[in-house]
Amino acid sequence: MQLEGQTAFQRENCAARPRTLLTMPPALSMPQPICLIENVDGNTLVVSKEAEKILLEISQPVVVMAIVGKYRTGKSYLMNKLAGSKTGFALGSSIQSKTKGIWMWCVPHPRNPEQTLILLDTEGLGDVEKGDCKNDAWIFSLAVLLSSAFVFNSLGTIDQQSMEQLHYVTELTKLIKLKSSSEQADETGEYKRYFPSFTWCVRDFCLQLEKNGKPITEDEYLMSSLEPKKGTDKRIRDYNLPRECILRFFHTHKCFVFDRPASTQKLQILETLEECEMEEEFVKQAARFYNYMIANSRVKTLAGGIEVTGRMLAVLTTSYVKAIQSGTVPCMENAVLALAEIENTGAVQDALSNYECEMDQHVVKFPTETQQEFLNIHMECEKEAIKVFMGRSLNDKDQKYQHKLKGLIDNKMNDYSTKNEKASRDFCRKLLQELSATIENHILEGSYSMPGGHKKYIMEKLKVIEAYNIKPGKGIKALEVMQEYISEKKDIEAAIIQADATLTEKEKQLAEERAQTESAEREKRIMEQNNRDLQQRMEDQNRSFEQHKEMLMEKMEQERKMMIQQNELVISQKLKEQEMMMNAGFQDKIRALDREIANLRSQNCSQPGICVII
Repeated sequence: MQLEGQTAFQRENCAARPRTLLTMPPALSMPQPICLIENVDGNTLVVSKEAEKILLEISQPVVVMAIVGKYRTGKSYLMNKLAGSKTGFALGSSIQSKTKGIWMWCVPHPRNPEQTLILLDTEGLGDVEKGDCKNDAWIFSLAVLLSSAFVFNSLGTIDQQSMEQLHYVTELTKLIKLKSSSEQADETGEYKRYFPSFTWCVRDFCLQLEKNGKPITEDEYLMSSLEPKKGTDKRIRDYNLPRECILRFFHTHKCFVFDRPASTQKLQILETLEECEMEEEFVKQAARFYNYMIANSRVKTLAGGIEVTGRMLAVLTTSYVKAIQSGTVPCMENAVLALAEIENTGAVQDALSNYECEMDQHVVKFPTETQQEFLNIHMECEKEAIKVFMGRSLNDKDQKYQHKLKGLIDNKMNDYSTKNEKASRDFCRKLLQELSATIENHILEGSYSMPGGHKKYIMEKLKVIEAYNIKPGKGIKALEVMQEYISEKKDIEAAIIQADATLTEKEKQLAEERAQTESAEREKRIMEQNNRDLQQRMEDQNRSFEQHKEMLMEKMEQERKMMIQQNELVISQKLKEQEMMMNAGFQDKIRALDREIANLRSQNCSQPGICVII
């Protein structure tokens, strides 16, 4: 499907992108942006399969920066700047909006090689060609849902007109649900925990940054513009509502003002201009914006501080768009539950594959000399598998998936134990076959069926047993295979005893009794070894349980610390919000913030018990 307003290069790029991008490793940069969410005819949103495949291959945590704003305000230029490129996202030089839907550009993070930077450029708000403002609201909401750093781009100054362009923020509680519960609970106090940071870029700014005759910073300019007015009439409420939403929903607030980058004529060829051809002050401002966003934008996280990977972002994107297209409101809790099921299923598969891969490397060393040696190998491989699981698992309620993993690993361990035993049996049987070749030949030749034959047979059998016992590498079934070998020769030895004319009846009886005693002794030793092996297996199960429990508790402690860190950030922002409300005299809002802050501090102080049911 061809998107309206695309350049010929972008259309060609979407249709014939090299297949290598579909298996893009996390650190590999995309040469150009591609469409992530296509806006079809202004009323249907579709997730690009190609973009989804690219995201699914990114296992690194992602920093997601999204920009929104009125069309033809220079949004794409800032996104290209963040990508370290002059071109990429289409820069419109006409009154027609260039970007349709949401476009994505994945690039290596310039300062953190363990992260991937994902840039999202959205279609311009208020495009007269669309004729449906509801579509704008969904684009705005998706940018908020998917990003960890949200940039709003506008022209001129922060005034009531620019605030009216941001009226979508007042509808977020209608367009996004945090919880799946049908209860009409007030969730506004929780939005800071889930929503991105907020940065307002004011383009073509021509005023002096002053207030009451004194110079102020860009951030002070923003916070001053967000101050609510006192009053209860509708006009005041309409004035305050977008400002309160910006303060309440986003956890941090930043502002940048930009001079006009170049003359009107040069603006039409902005992507071809060198920095020396732009206004010097604009170049400095753009550099400050770049440095701040790259240094301060954090990894996209879910509730509890869980870091989002590219793979997880793909699932969330599909989940949110699917909800919108079905006519329902995207629910963050439901999206996370669906994500958790996918991630935990994948975590079990990854961990089991890791266990098999690690164990396969040891199969060539089978048989192990002892059962304990085998169990030690299993424990090390299981430990690595649990690490893989813990690294990917998400919200594993009641350790359902970890319990499943343990059962699967136990089954695999039994399979490898069987392989180890078979390797031991095969080795021992082959060894005995080689060592007893002389005895077998003498039996066939009848060398033992003559006077003194029994003594000769016993001497050669003892030599075989002695050579067998000193041979290393026989494994855990050495005793059983020897017993089987002796049992197979029991009737032959009895016949040799009876055929030996030099033996008296008493000596024959004693010889048979001696053979039975030796056999009984070996059976006893086999039983004792089996009991020891069983005891070791039981001890191994206990060690395995403790290993699972220890690593689970380590992860839960990490998650608890992340939750506290997230709560502390929200508390600090709520305190700033409270101070602003205090200056404006909104006592009811101050009390509400007091309750929210107290609740967050209570969460940080509580030590919930950990119930391990592995």
